[in-house]
Amino acid sequence: MLSLGALGVVFGDIGTSPLYAMRECFGEYGIAASPENVLGILSLIFWTLFLVICVKYMAFVMRADNKGEGGILSLMALAVRSQHIKDVTHRRWIMTILGLFGAALLYGDGVITPAISVLSAMEGLTIVAPNFDPFIIPITIFVMNALFLMQKYGTGRIGVIFGPILFIWFLTLGVLGIHGITLNPGIAEALLPHHAIQFFLNNGLHGFLVLGSVFLVVTGGEALYADMGHFGKRPIRLAWFFVALPALVLNYFGQGALLLTSPDAVSNPFYLLAPKWAVLPMVILSTMATVIASQALISGVFSITRQAIQLGFCPRISIIHTSSQEIGQIYIPAVNWALFIGVIWLVLTFRTSSNLAAAYGIAVTGTMVITTILAYEVARQKWNWSFLKAAGIFGVFLVMDMAFFSANIHKIPHGGWVPLVIGALIYLLMTTWQKGRQVLFRRLKERSMPVEEFCQKILREPPIRVPGTAIYMSGDPWGVPVPLLHNLKHNRVLHQRVAVLTIQTREVPFVTKKDRISIQEVIPNFYRILAYYGFMETPKMKHILEACRQRDINFNVNETTFVLGRETIIAVPGAPRPGEPGMSHWRERLFAVMSKNAQRPTAFFRIPPNQVIEVGIQVEI
Repeated sequence: MLSLGALGVVFGDIGTSPLYAMRECFGEYGIAASPENVLGILSLIFWTLFLVICVKYMAFVMRADNKGEGGILSLMALAVRSQHIKDVTHRRWIMTILGLFGAALLYGDGVITPAISVLSAMEGLTIVAPNFDPFIIPITIFVMNALFLMQKYGTGRIGVIFGPILFIWFLTLGVLGIHGITLNPGIAEALLPHHAIQFFLNNGLHGFLVLGSVFLVVTGGEALYADMGHFGKRPIRLAWFFVALPALVLNYFGQGALLLTSPDAVSNPFYLLAPKWAVLPMVILSTMATVIASQALISGVFSITRQAIQLGFCPRISIIHTSSQEIGQIYIPAVNWALFIGVIWLVLTFRTSSNLAAAYGIAVTGTMVITTILAYEVARQKWNWSFLKAAGIFGVFLVMDMAFFSANIHKIPHGGWVPLVIGALIYLLMTTWQKGRQVLFRRLKERSMPVEEFCQKILREPPIRVPGTAIYMSGDPWGVPVPLLHNLKHNRVLHQRVAVLTIQTREVPFVTKKDRISIQEVIPNFYRILAYYGFMETPKMKHILEACRQRDINFNVNETTFVLGRETIIAVPGAPRPGEPGMSHWRERLFAVMSKNAQRPTAFFRIPPNQVIEVGIQVEI
């Protein structure tokens, strides 16, 4: 059952590649559909599937799990945590930069995949009725609109049908492939790698550039790794080797056999492989499959965004949990509608899946290169592999990834700039938020004092105490929150019980309940509480208070006041102070805008709003 579910979530992207991959291998570079070229390209497709998915991801990369979780940010956290102390200043920084840029590129992929997948499915309608061409764009936009509107309801209700539909899809791919192979059984020769080598020799530079289109057959490879935590390694591997891989290979070989028999079918070998009576049902099935593929990628972008928030690379934004059972089923309205606008813009701008194919691939190849580098670091530092073993294995993968990346570089002027620009913007926002928080933290720390020193001061000069409990939230586990100092300075009173709460994210997906909090009673009725969460979790105040009750420290919610600092960032021109981190003035202003529009802690941490006091603080950076 897990393998069936994995079909519906994990393999949607890679499973819909037969719609356009073979066509683009011939169409983009004017490669003739001669027997030698058909065998050569098909051999490249087969060995790409085998080496990239079966060997690289299934055998090696999926071993690099962060307590069961996968994905580029999870791998980055694992690689950073694996570094030795002496490497903190440079290697950790490099791993973080690579991981962030890889994640940023996936946002570009998240915009292109729904557009190219649904467009390619809709284009099958022109085979049924050639006069239907003017309606392809409107129908595609209608499908996209329905897809993004349904996100707020979550995938829980419709997820149960994803697996069976994709199973039918893969079964249909296999049946069509077998039908095509019977037209020319000699297509099995493409299994021999020398046909791929001969293709390069015969076509020179154009043969190398075709790798950019061949790569389209593995564009869903990162999803295998990213969704590992939802299903586990074994179900994903079973679904791949027993369902997805055989169906894909059969279909590609069926398309190849069709081209050997009818070279004119190169215009759309996927749909022309089906009997005429089956084209319309195939368009309907293809539409459902591409919607599912798009849904999987949209959910993946939601997951990456939540991880980025928890790891401190993105401001707090509204996260809605659409399932009470599955923690991974979330909906992020801001990201959803940003993706929607991007997808519609791409459809209206590029208009055909062939045009979009020119923009597709470079973001995924860039992410795969980064994944290989991070996995090498994990192999060396965490698995204790020797340099020769790690470099020998991941060096081969890196050469392979760089070949695909190089073959995609020429796409940049023809649309490949789109995911790169999106990735660069996301990367800029992530690094600006991270750096800005560091600068803000330092400025607030200058106004604070150590908790121990503060407690000794109130013991020497006891302030007036009022009944009740106050919990002050602070991002600094070392010092006293500025709102607490302001309250004591201006109101000259202190609650009977005071707790300073800091919520920290660890570089693991989940934190067990027994490790959730750490409590220190500095002086009687003054507590320092540290709450720990994983980057796949969303902190909630009720969980923290429940964990405190289990430690025999009971905070009655009705008698507790939550005090939060509300910083107003003021960007001041000028160079940063010597020895301190700083940013250029325009990035400081960008950080101020991001901070102003971040979701308030009251909503993000689910704190009862009628028991919150916010203390305004102006901070110059």
